[in-house]
Amino acid sequence: MGVVLRTPGAGDFASLRAEFELPESFPPDVLAEAEAVAGDPADDGDREDATALPLVTIDPPGAKDLDQAVLLERRAGGGFRVQYAIADLAAFVRPGGAIDAEARRRGQTLYLPDGNLGLHPAELSEGAASLLPGAVRPAVLWTIDTDSMGEPTGVRLRRALVRSVERFDYETVAAALAAGTAHPSITALPDLGRLRRQHAVRRGAVELQLPEQEITEAPLGGWVLARRPRNDVELWNAEISLLTGMAAASIMLDAGIGVLRTLPEPDNGTLDWLRRSADALGIEWPPRASVAELLAGLDPRHPASLALHAGTTRLLRGAGYTSFDGDVPEFAGHAGIGRPYAHVTAPIRRLVDRFATEICLAVTHDRPVPGWVRAALADLPELMSLSDNLAARVERACLDQVEAWVLAEHIGRTFDAVVLRAEEGKAEVFLEDPPVLGKCTGPGFPDSGRVSVRLTAVDVAKRKVSFERA
Repeated sequence: MGVVLRTPGAGDFASLRAEFELPESFPPDVLAEAEAVAGDPADDGDREDATALPLVTIDPPGAKDLDQAVLLERRAGGGFRVQYAIADLAAFVRPGGAIDAEARRRGQTLYLPDGNLGLHPAELSEGAASLLPGAVRPAVLWTIDTDSMGEPTGVRLRRALVRSVERFDYETVAAALAAGTAHPSITALPDLGRLRRQHAVRRGAVELQLPEQEITEAPLGGWVLARRPRNDVELWNAEISLLTGMAAASIMLDAGIGVLRTLPEPDNGTLDWLRRSADALGIEWPPRASVAELLAGLDPRHPASLALHAGTTRLLRGAGYTSFDGDVPEFAGHAGIGRPYAHVTAPIRRLVDRFATEICLAVTHDRPVPGWVRAALADLPELMSLSDNLAARVERACLDQVEAWVLAEHIGRTFDAVVLRAEEGKAEVFLEDPPVLGKCTGPGFPDSGRVSVRLTAVDVAKRKVSFERA
């Protein structure tokens, strides 16, 4: 159970929106263009009719900006066929138009507890472009065939018309799979998802299993801060997106033009530091095991495991975007995924996906990459990095604000916590209920383990809470 905020007058994120200078709405010319194109999407005359495919969507509860719809089939002789429809925003966003210019300014959708700030107007993002059930929508349809071990053997993509037949969320899919009543389009999800996750460990993908915080609106007003549960269905679903993104990166690298999501490999000093941390935490690291293999074998519920995962964030610093046109970049990999990777599966919510998708469509159909795409390549890495930075700051500020609101009436109270990082006289701790990340002072913190901490101060205006070891 989370601690529920019921403080009169609290719960308003207007000051946070003002602090980050977040737009309150879309300019009139953007809204007018969205209304015009919503009923008249562009059509190049080469769009396949794929409305007979029984595609389904799997998203968080209540989501309306539905980027992806999936159909998984088992192939004769073994293997799988993934039909993955991605919302075709290029059918609605005219290059150089008002929507295009505003999307470049925003970069991505920002998610706040009291309402999202969309990359595109809701007329498109939650309406004409969204893959809502029962509605015929323009999409980019990826078909990826795999062998019996889940490794891709063939990739095809094209523009299509699709119609999702059902909208699901992670919990309902998990319950249906457990009961044996899952929709036929996703009964193969557990088998393919597990195979892809095994491949992820083998190729060195680093997945941090740190506690995730989630803000939800309380039924009687205010906010609930809770620990977000991990769900296998969400992880398996993410593997379909990763599979597609790796296929897109391969297409662009072969063509010598594209934009990738990149992350440099950690240097030897960082890896040596992590080995020393594992030793200090009492975690045995087999000599030949990779970081991915080590993390995959740990129980994330154990305090020492959580502490090592917290330290492993050092390996994932430096993520960015790399664009190229002609010469393939010297570094094109993503250390956290273990392969070159590109964003192509969330164009409703993320700017770069629309451009990367157009490149993949052009080169796989032996057509020139559109000039408006080529012209944007130099600017995309900076635009996306700026929006990623803003999104992370806004998310953290929202969590800090709700933490302060939730704890404001509990100064002096003692809480159970897990030590994530410790050094002389201070530590970063994670409270178990309510799920709060905080800084704590005091003598003699262990490198990991459970401790009792006392809340000493709350500054709601500055969104800060302070603890000391009890």
